Amino acid sequence: MSEPVEALLFDLGGVFVDIDFQRAIARWAAHAGCEPERIRGRYMHDEAYERHERNEIGVGDYFASLRTSLGIDLTDAQFLDGWNAIFGDVIPGFAPLLARAAAQLPTYAFTNTNPAHEAFWSVRFADGLKPFRRIFVSSTLGLRKPERRAFDHVAREIGVPAARILFFDDAIANVEGARAAGMQAVHVRSNEDVVAALEPLLAKR
Repeated sequence: MSEPVEALLFDLGGVFVDIDFQRAIARWAAHAGCEPERIRGRYMHDEAYERHERNEIGVGDYFASLRTSLGIDLTDAQFLDGWNAIFGDVIPGFAPLLARAAAQLPTYAFTNTNPAHEAFWSVRFADGLKPFRRIFVSSTLGLRKPERRAFDHVAREIGVPAARILFFDDAIANVEGARAAGMQAVHVRSNEDVVAALEPLLAKR
C-alpha cells in the first residue's frame, strides 16, 4: 500500500504549460533562411543542453554550441527569440485543478530549466505559478531530473519523506527517477492523468 500523500510536486513543461521545441526550430530556421528540416535533424538535448540546465555553462556558451551543432550563424538575440518560442499556454484545465490541490496539500514544482527560460516563464506565467509554495529550478540547484541527488535534495527541502510526495512529470525517465528515489509518481501524457491521480486523493480530504 502506498504511503499517504503529504505533498505534491509537479513538473512545469508538459504538465503546467505546453512546450514544443519544434517552435524554436521553426523560428531559428526563419532567422537562418533555411528549411526547418535542416535544423530538426541536428537538434538534440545533448551534453551542452544538460550542462546549461545545471548552469554549468551560460546562455552565450550554449548558443555558441548550437551554432556549431546546427550549422547556422545566428546572433544570440535570434537564438533567444527561438529559444523562448517553445512556450505555449497553460495546459487547459490544469489551473483550477492546481488551485484546488494547493488549497488542500502543500504544492511544489520541480523543473529542468535554464536562467534564460526562467526569466521568461516566471514573468509570462506569474499568476498561474502562484499556487506553488516553491519552484525548484535545476539551474539554481545545479542538479537536474532524473538524477537521484536532485530528487533527494528536493525531498529534503520540502521536509516530507520521499515516499509521501506525489510527483507528476511528462517524461518517463523523470518518473522512473522519482520512483527510484522513493517518491510516488505519475506519468503525465495528458491532463486527464493528473485528474485521475488527484481526484481520489482530494476527495478524501
